[in-house]
Amino acid sequence: MNQGRIENEIEHGKLIAKEGEEIWNWSSAAGRARWDRRCKIFTSFFGNEGKKVLEIGCGTGLFTAEIAKTKNEIWAIDISEDLLDLAKKRIVQDKVIFKIADACKTDFEDGFFDFVVGSSVLHHLDVEAAIKEFFRLLKPSGKFMFTEPNMMNPQIALQKNIPFLKKALGDSPDETAFFRWSIKKKLEKQGFKEIKVVPFDFMHPAVPRFLVKSLAPALNFLERMPIIKEIAGSLIISGVKR
Repeated sequence: MNQGRIENEIEHGKLIAKEGEEIWNWSSAAGRARWDRRCKIFTSFFGNEGKKVLEIGCGTGLFTAEIAKTKNEIWAIDISEDLLDLAKKRIVQDKVIFKIADACKTDFEDGFFDFVVGSSVLHHLDVEAAIKEFFRLLKPSGKFMFTEPNMMNPQIALQKNIPFLKKALGDSPDETAFFRWSIKKKLEKQGFKEIKVVPFDFMHPAVPRFLVKSLAPALNFLERMPIIKEIAGSLIISGVKR
């Protein structure tokens, strides 16, 4: 990433370290349900087989703690030293290695990882530079998966494109969201195969606790409905290096 973008993300990390993880909207009952679902999607993706997994943008280690429950070796990187310090306090395991790094330009060896993953981080990066680096880092047949905000969602579109809303809702200056056809084209250009970009998640963090369980089946059903699914809140982005 360019230096200005790096500095913005470091400052964003300082804000999160000071204000707390609530900025990510995982702490409400609906937020927790969304979080649990994502963690299951990721752990089922890379399994429990002692693979080498690189987590991009580990932040305070929330997601790291979940994937560290598997038998995989985890390398977790972030650009923010403030957030990494919190992550290191949260997780102390020999199989989890934390490292400060620019995700677009790491010093890992070519083809070192079986999986590259991240939760709500790709939209903070220079995406072309990032996916080029991920391609370099993955072994042949290595896989990646990210969950990211969907620009087709009306709330996301407003939040990512109106500066005062972006700042008020705790976004960093450079972060964005993705149109699924656009990110798929970038991944194809890099050489990834078996690319899937799937809209998911209609569960809003503000849904009251007493409605979360009863609404979940209907909201999950919307993910399978043509046209309507396109405005889901998030995208699951995955692919394979061939």
